[in-house]
Formats: sequence, C-alpha cells, structure tokens
Amino acid sequence: MRAAYYEANGAARAVLRVGDIATPQAGPGEVRVKLATSGVNPSDVKARQGSRKIAWPQLIPQSDGAGVIDQVGDGVAKSRIGERVWVWNGQWKRPFGTAAEYIALPTDMAVKLPDKVSFEAGACLGIPAMTAYHAIVLAGAGKGTTLLVAGGAGSVGQYIIQFAKAAGCTVLTTVSSPEKAAIAREAGADHTIDYKRDNVGERVMELTGKRGVDAVIEMDIAANARLLPSVLRPKGSVIIYGTGGPEAAIPASFCLVNSIRLQFFLVYELDATERARAVAAINAALAQGTLVNRVAQPIYALADIVAAHEAVERGTVGNVIVTM
Repeated sequence: MRAAYYEANGAARAVLRVGDIATPQAGPGEVRVKLATSGVNPSDVKARQGSRKIAWPQLIPQSDGAGVIDQVGDGVAKSRIGERVWVWNGQWKRPFGTAAEYIALPTDMAVKLPDKVSFEAGACLGIPAMTAYHAIVLAGAGKGTTLLVAGGAGSVGQYIIQFAKAAGCTVLTTVSSPEKAAIAREAGADHTIDYKRDNVGERVMELTGKRGVDAVIEMDIAANARLLPSVLRPKGSVIIYGTGGPEAAIPASFCLVNSIRLQFFLVYELDATERARAVAAINAALAQGTLVNRVAQPIYALADIVAAHEAVERGTVGNVIVTM
C-alpha cells in the first residue's frame, strides 16, 4: 500500500516520505479500514517535529481518518465489512497511523459514520470533536453556564462552541482577527473578543456584568494562565486540553483564595466510559445534521503530505484533510 512515513523527527520537508509498504492485516478483535481520508492535527505535526520522540524505525503519522472496513479479524462480526467508519487514536502509541491507504486497529476504534456524512468530515472528529465534547462535560456545561473558550476559530474551538450552545450555554470566545471572529460566530459564539485589540479581562467583565465566567476552556495554559484572575468567577473552573510550553506560571494565590479548579486532560487517554460518551454525542449530532465540520481548503493528496503538514504549521483555519 501507499503510505506517508518518517524515520526521524524533523521538519516536514526533511523527514516525510511517501512510498510503498506492507499492507496491514486485521488481527484478532481488529478491523482493517480502507481509508479515504486522513486528518492532520497540530499534535500530529508537533509529534513529527519532536514533541514525542519517534519510538519505532518507521512511523506513519496521523490519528484521525475515515473510510470503509474491508477486512475483519477473528472475533469481529463479518457484517462490519463494508461499513463506513471514522477512526480515532490511529497513531497513538502505535507506529501505523492514518496517512496510508489502509489501517488495522481494534474494532471499537472504528466508529460507524452516518451515510450522509462525508469522509472528509469523518476525518475531523477523532481529536478535535472528542476534545471539545469532553471539555464541556468537565466544565459542567449546561443551561445558564457561561464559558470563555480560548481560540474559538480553531478546529477544537469551533466544536466546543457548537456543543456548548447545544447544551444551553452562553459562549464568549477569544480570536485574533475579524475574519476569525466571523468564523467563531458562525459556530454559534455569543460574543467574540479580539485579544490583539481588546483587553480580554475588561471585555469579559463587561459581558458578564462583572461576575466573570463559570469556566474557561483553555488550549494554551502556558500563554494564558495570567488572564484567569481577570475573567473567572470565584469557585470557577479551568479546563485545559493543551499548552504551548512545558511549564505554566499559575496565579496560585488567586486560585487558592477563590477555590478555582484546574482540570487537565489529554484526549488520547480518555477512559472507556468517557470515550463512549463522546462517541455517542458526536454521532448523535452527526445523525441529526447539527454538527458543522469545517474542512480546510484545499484538500491535499497523499503525495502532498508535506504541504498538508505545513498548512497546519501556518495555522490554517479548519481541519486539514489528506485524501488517499
């Protein structure tokens, strides 16, 4: 099969290759998916760059994808053959991800994709949508809850806004340009705050009647922890799914005096119950046609995997997709 791979960490143009490698076979309890699409996420790019040192002689990148099951292993119902699916954690703690024509993985990691949902949309779900749904669960989001979402125009941010609005929340979000403000509003944000032009704390207090938000959902705690005292109400929560640096300066006195809860999580490590809850919510929204999946343009061919990774590095709006 054709696949993209790398054998050392480094820049995309220096290490990514496309070539022929052995086609995987479905083992016991596994399915093989003939992939139509693969999603490129920031964590895939960072892993290739070296945030996770390569642990195998050869690594096929990327965890998200979608396609059709064409083979099942022992213990898996043959009725799954021909099923349209989206996959998650394709490359997490495994050397063979979704930037390939085929992937073999445990049967529960291939989730049925509603017929009306495209393979391009299916490749958006594993990391961004799961992160978003679990974040609002941890935030206790519900009717009357006010959230501040960092980076509302990002892939995860847009899903957070959609799930939060569906739960009845008021959503404030930070953005970096008028264009990104428009994208966040399209996702359903009630208020956008341009952190390059506005004082975020002052705007949050204006918009909340000086109360502060109930929870912050944060994509980069290392960069934004300093904002917490100016935006968060007493006994509020900070739900953290990412950081731009290995350490963060937390406003400890504010958090102590105000009984602030800091909750970190890594989407790759959800337990079975958390994963099942997120999968059910995502597929329900897909079936209802209420989940908007923003696929970035252009869509890249597998041969253009380098350009796809570089598009993520540039901060392309939407989910960067590679087709097989």
